[in-house]
Order: sequence, then C-alpha cells, then structure tokens
Amino acid sequence: MSKAAELAALIGSGQAQGDKNLIINGAMQVAQYGANNLNITSASGGTFACDRFKFYLSLGGTAQFDLQQVAEAPTGSGFSNSLKVSCDVTDTLTAGHYLFIEYNIEGQDLQRIKKGTSDAESLTLSFWLKSNKTASGQVNVRDHDNTRLISKTYTVSSADTWQYVTLTFDGDTTGVITNDNTKGLSLEFFLDSGTTYSSGATPANWEALSAADRNATSFGLVSSTDNYWQITGLQLEVGDVATPFEHESYAETLQKCQRYYWQPEGGANGTGVYGGGANGRATLTFPVILRSAPTLTYLSGGSTTNNSGLDRTVNGLSSSWSLDNHSASIQLTFTATATGGVAFVYKDVSMQISAEL
Repeated sequence: MSKAAELAALIGSGQAQGDKNLIINGAMQVAQYGANNLNITSASGGTFACDRFKFYLSLGGTAQFDLQQVAEAPTGSGFSNSLKVSCDVTDTLTAGHYLFIEYNIEGQDLQRIKKGTSDAESLTLSFWLKSNKTASGQVNVRDHDNTRLISKTYTVSSADTWQYVTLTFDGDTTGVITNDNTKGLSLEFFLDSGTTYSSGATPANWEALSAADRNATSFGLVSSTDNYWQITGLQLEVGDVATPFEHESYAETLQKCQRYYWQPEGGANGTGVYGGGANGRATLTFPVILRSAPTLTYLSGGSTTNNSGLDRTVNGLSSSWSLDNHSASIQLTFTATATGGVAFVYKDVSMQISAEL
C-alpha cells in the first residue's frame, strides 16, 4: 500500500498513527510468563507464553502440547519472534474438547468502533501465519457484553511457509459494548475441538452466540505429532483496509503488558516494618497502574534483613494482603523465622501479579 493510501485509510477510520492497533504485543516481543510452556496436558483456565495471548486446552488424558515464543518470523517482515503451538501427543476428540488461543480487549478501548449504533465500524485483522498443515481455520470476534459472534476463515495454502492473512469483520449495529475495564471483545483462534464447538456453521455475519459455530471450520491440530501452528504480526484496526503493522519499542510493549500481568524480574525487593511477633508488613508498588485489583501468586520466599543486620528467611505471605484503591500497590504480610528489629529490607521474593481479563 502506498503512503497516500495508508494515510487515507487512517483518516477515513478516524485514527491517528500511534493508536491504530487494538492488539498489544502482536509482534510477540514480550514473554513475562516464560518463553517456553512445554508438555501442557490441561489448560482449561488458560495459560501463556507470549503476553496477552491465552492458550486454552481441554482434551483427553493423553493430549500434550508445547506453547512457545520462538525466534522465528517471516524474512523481511520486521518481526523477530512468533508464537508457536506444537502437538506432542495426539488424542481422540470427544464432544466437549477444545483447543484455541484467545486475545481479550477491554470495553473502554473499543468505543471507537461504535458497536451497537447505526455507524458501527468494521474491523480488519491482519497477521502472518505458518503451519505444516494445508488446512482452513476459523477466527472469531466474540462480543461478551451482548453474547454475539462473527467469524472468518483462512486457509494455509503452502505447508511450512509464512503467509500474510487479512480478514475483515463487518460492524455490528446490535449491542453496545460497555465502557469499562472488563472483557468487551475477544479474538478466538480455534485450533481443534469436539462436536460441541464444531457441529454448526461458520457465522459470516453477526449472530447470537452458538457454541456449535465457534469452530465449524476446524483446523485439526490434534491429529498428528507433526502438526504445529505459528503466528506473528497481529494487528486489529478500525476500517476495511489492512495497513502496515504499527511497530513500537520493546519498552512500550512491556509497559502495556504489565497492566495485565507482572512478575518482578529477579524477585521483588523493598522495605517494610515488623508488625509484632514474627510478622512483617511491606508495600509493593507496581510499575504501572493495573487494569483491576490483581490476584497474587506467591512462588518462593527470599529473605529479609532487619535493622540490626540479621538475615531472616521469608517463610511465606499470609492470606491477609490488601490493595490500594487504584491498583497501584499491594500490602504484603511476611512470616519471618525470628523477631527483632523494626525496619527491614525484603529481598528476592518471587511472585506473580495478575489482572488479566
């Protein structure tokens, strides 16, 4: 596309350069959860490799998959990484089985598409895709506020070859998206499923959500241990024209991702006070304001040092931790091995802070 055509498309959609992509981490740069999530046998609640792209897996007792951020991308595309799903162990699908990747968008970031009005905007999704399978798959846009769905299909025409895909979804004049920080729309890349999700028809137009329509065009990833599915360069923008990908720095992408998830690199460190007995309390400040009050997963202890210079082992965090009103920090309660001292420094406390949609 020429620069003039790209500018015209942006003007026509009411967007400015710098905010057109509704997807965060579409270049698969950030992997705070860890680049390799291997030997997955169950992820009915979702799991991650690349930030913001949640992998769901609910199959039988033998199925096993790898989910990875890999240093591979189309030559000359400007990308360095991609997200790869590989089948390690096959399984026989039954009705309620499913395998898909989901990307969620807050309602307050979707007001520009004017959904539920007579001026509803179309959305165009573009991405690079690679697989060993020459097969067709389905991508859904799901409206959670109004329980609605629209889908498009793509076809891998050449095995083990990167190809560029663009899909345009019509605007929906039914169902306004709530202007808040909850799940407004989701993208669903279905990779396989049982008949509960595949016995219907692919909805080319917006419709009331039917489970049977979510994977009517099934990619069939579970069928062989040779199978893989790989993606990068995702962009979702207002309008019916796919414009060049909006690249940004790693630092910018990381900061956006930390609104939803943060795992302090090398462990959390800070200061606090002993609250009596062997208990210590401290405040952990987040690098950005989180989407919502998060959940905390305590991984391992680290140590504390009191004002007399004595080391204490941190045995754990109690269940009585609280958040401030702005999701900017969290109060931690430690249990130490000994009393003594008033002020202390805590070191290398490994934890996960999640405010995912």
